[in-house]
Amino acid sequence: MSGARDVVVLGGGLAGLTLAIQLRQRDPALAVTVLERRAHPAPEAAFKVGESTVEIGAHYFAEVLGLREHLQREHVRKFGFRFFFSDTQCDIARCTELGVSELLPTPSWQIDRGRFENFLGEHARALGVEFRDGAVVRGVDLGAGDEAHRIAFEHAGAPHALDARWVVDASGRAGLLKRKLGLAEANAHDANAAWWRVDGIVDPHAWTQDAGWLARCTPPDRWRSTNHLCGPGYWVWMIPLSSGAHSIGIVADGAMHPLETLNTHAKAMDWLRAHQPALAAALGQPQHRLQDFLFLRHFSHGCTQLFSPQRWAITGEAGLFLDPFYSPGSDFIGISNGYVADLVLRDRAGQPFAQHAQIYAQLLRSFHDNMLTLYRGQYALFGDAQVMPVKVIWDYTFYWGLLAPLFFAGKLTDLGLLGRLRPQFADAAALNVAMQALLREWGARNAGPLPPDGRMLDQYRIDWFKEMNRALGEPLDDAALFARLCANVGRMRWLAAEILARARTAHPGIDAHGLDALLAGSDIPTSLSAAWYADADAEAEPA
Repeated sequence: MSGARDVVVLGGGLAGLTLAIQLRQRDPALAVTVLERRAHPAPEAAFKVGESTVEIGAHYFAEVLGLREHLQREHVRKFGFRFFFSDTQCDIARCTELGVSELLPTPSWQIDRGRFENFLGEHARALGVEFRDGAVVRGVDLGAGDEAHRIAFEHAGAPHALDARWVVDASGRAGLLKRKLGLAEANAHDANAAWWRVDGIVDPHAWTQDAGWLARCTPPDRWRSTNHLCGPGYWVWMIPLSSGAHSIGIVADGAMHPLETLNTHAKAMDWLRAHQPALAAALGQPQHRLQDFLFLRHFSHGCTQLFSPQRWAITGEAGLFLDPFYSPGSDFIGISNGYVADLVLRDRAGQPFAQHAQIYAQLLRSFHDNMLTLYRGQYALFGDAQVMPVKVIWDYTFYWGLLAPLFFAGKLTDLGLLGRLRPQFADAAALNVAMQALLREWGARNAGPLPPDGRMLDQYRIDWFKEMNRALGEPLDDAALFARLCANVGRMRWLAAEILARARTAHPGIDAHGLDALLAGSDIPTSLSAAWYADADAEAEPA
């Protein structure tokens, strides 16, 4: 069999299927083929990681692709991120807790990847996408100049070939084009992960009888959160799936917790017994039967080129992957797919696109590099109940300040607006780099983990923080959006000044890492109460 297609997508996972849907929604006449190695339908629950979404990824699925009804019906509405500083602790009610007591306005979901990708495959076919599951790509010959690309694959035991004007690599870690073209790039973020699923929902409310602790959150209950059990050099995720399973994962700095201590289920359970005994005890109950177990060494990686004027592109995990913390994977799928769709449609309309390919690649790489600073060298902070809550507030503010509102507004391809915002992006990036260094030093100067104190640091009670989340979905014209983004960078400056002052209170000789110069002339309003900094005279909860 041979044929000519407008776009052939290599890989029919989350990135490939959502791209195919986006392309057909934008232009129903596009001839799009997706080649996926796995046979469909995929199994639910025991399938893939990447179940937690945050605001950009959730908006991409719900609004850009129009899948909100499916998400609301078939998946779990997430009760935000939640953190427990619980290393070696048996009583979760005594641990410092960071999270929201009520749902924030902008929704996100916990996604059962098997269920979702089965739906995406069916939806893509209904839109006219040729989705060939059980297809193994055997070779890609990239055409020169205006020549078509040729893709060889096997399907149903027979060889086939397709010609395509565009070829997009969405093959995940197989990285078909990345490997072929030698584009892999290390990024010096040394972290590993082990993960598995179990039958049944693992509910932290079953771990304690403390009535006050149980009543601190209004419904929905804590089990709907992406729960993080944190300690020095690591965090453990707990993510509920709508199919009735729970996803468990350990993510750790390779120098502090070698993968060799985690790379079997038996080793991982022994590790949990030492570091997170409450979870280990819960998982030992017979109703939580093991479904699968996988691990991954050095999961974070880069890519030297993502979009080409020669009509090829790389999207999803085949290109860049940061870290599962803060769940940025779906965010970068949404951003990258938007750029790929724009390039394909420009070409289809006969418009020049080579310069856009270069600019979009630079933009995506800058977003990636700015986000990488949130992770690289920062895992030692994960057990610090004084510094880590401040870091989480800062990191959210950075995320909600520029990138998220631009994506919600559909402005990441508006090069005129992005050009006007160049000074704001530069200011935010410089503040973030200096802040991450300050936080790292603050943590290193602290004497050690704080004793458990039972506090709840309630993000819902920080009015400006809740407002930043709500404002993501507010429609604005360009002038109002520009003003909002400038004000958000101003908020970053205020918060940075306050954090710097607090760090100096804790350690008078701390290095400002250039923040003094960046913050010259800034006021220091009170954005967070003293409880966020674990002062000796702090109240039990933030005011």
